[in-house]
Amino acid sequence: MNAVLFPVAASAQQALSAPLGRAARQADAARLAAGEVAFVSEAVGPAFATREAALDAFAGRLDDERPGHGRTVAPEDRFLGLREVIAGPAPRRRSTPMRPSYQDGRRWPKPPAPPETVWRLSVSYWRVRQAGEAVLAPPPMDAQARRRTGAAADPRELRRRLDEPLQAVKPQQALDIGLFEIRLPDAPHIVMPDE
Repeated sequence: MNAVLFPVAASAQQALSAPLGRAARQADAARLAAGEVAFVSEAVGPAFATREAALDAFAGRLDDERPGHGRTVAPEDRFLGLREVIAGPAPRRRSTPMRPSYQDGRRWPKPPAPPETVWRLSVSYWRVRQAGEAVLAPPPMDAQARRRTGAAADPRELRRRLDEPLQAVKPQQALDIGLFEIRLPDAPHIVMPDE
């Protein structure tokens, strides 16, 4: 299985048109850039109303499974993707729970219409860090750790975290007792089967 070769560039536009090179690993990308790099995914280009229109615009650069368009991109060239995003500003969440209405034989009111969405091209690449650019330590991943440290939940950072694989905050500890075992109340060091 071939690894994806991500472009090394200073911006998403440069990653599409004229990258410095391509690398699968951060060390290789840093060598190509002659400096530090960070892995990012950014939306570029125009917005399309439908997925089909976006696939037609970027024909040959994306996998297209539609009948009559069967095109598969080589595994090392899979650094592009389509992402459905909300058009315009994000809708505000309701601060109060909805109340049952009990009108017209329905218990709940009609839900709000879903927001309008568009399709954009997403480029994953190794971004070359500029001189003097601050390197921020990643904030804690889970809500409990953020509360303990007082770190604010930045929406952009949370969206970026959604694209990353899940990682445990601390290693999982081995279970000391089984599913059908209990500890005796008067002798907690003794584990007995519970049947």
